[in-house]
Amino acid sequence: MGEVRQEPSYLAIQYLHETKKYPISKLCAALHIPRCSYYKWLKREKNRNELLNEQIIDWIKALYIAQNGILGYRQMTIAINRTHQTQFNKKRIRRLMRALNLRSVCRKKRCSYTPSTPEVTAENILNREFYADKANEKWLTDVTEFKWYDGPNVHKIYLSAILDLYDRRIVAYKIGTSNNNKLVFDTFDEAIEKNPNAHPLFHDRGFQYTSKHFRAKLDAAKMVQSMSRVGRCIDNGPMEGFWGILKSEMYYLRKFSSEQTLTSAIEEYIHFYNTK
Repeated sequence: MGEVRQEPSYLAIQYLHETKKYPISKLCAALHIPRCSYYKWLKREKNRNELLNEQIIDWIKALYIAQNGILGYRQMTIAINRTHQTQFNKKRIRRLMRALNLRSVCRKKRCSYTPSTPEVTAENILNREFYADKANEKWLTDVTEFKWYDGPNVHKIYLSAILDLYDRRIVAYKIGTSNNNKLVFDTFDEAIEKNPNAHPLFHDRGFQYTSKHFRAKLDAAKMVQSMSRVGRCIDNGPMEGFWGILKSEMYYLRKFSSEQTLTSAIEEYIHFYNTK
């Protein structure tokens, strides 16, 4: 029973020794484990459960590296079960990830609001009912910014996207160097081109969406407009959530030194998010 209870520590020692080349004596001392106990565990005849754990660990390490460390134990459980047609529970995956000292990246939070004078306003018809019974029933949209660096010079690009509440896929997106009406209009036009028969409730917040021109585009597409209340980011929660996921799992992991590299990274991530 003692070996079973200590197994996460033994796995951690083995992993850190093999990958980081840390001395086993120092690792055992840090975890208050006798070296003889570790070597006894290492040379033991492994049972079926231990062999299965070793297989799961190999899968965890491969997926963790492939996705740049963005997978926490919940997403890791889903990924393993989908990829290998298994039914492991999240507690087991969490225990093994802790033994390997593997954690997902932490999300950085940023909340800002820029006041503007709207030409058109609409009620918050969505009213935080963040679910849909079918595709193209409710669309959310927004624009967010990214920075890239040329030495001491800071440059910005902007991502406009439309999200379907039914399956949280990104219906359409555009990337540009200016946060203007054209960026939003082009995103909307692409969404209509891909879904010509869609007439969803369209929920937004931002100066571009309050223009008379944009309202005319919604009317032409036979869509009803819904708007978040001023300063209430949670009214557009799933869209804000997607920005947080994208930035924590891709953007905050790197410092970008060119517009093309950053643009490609955004495009690759959206493809990964939509398809995998």
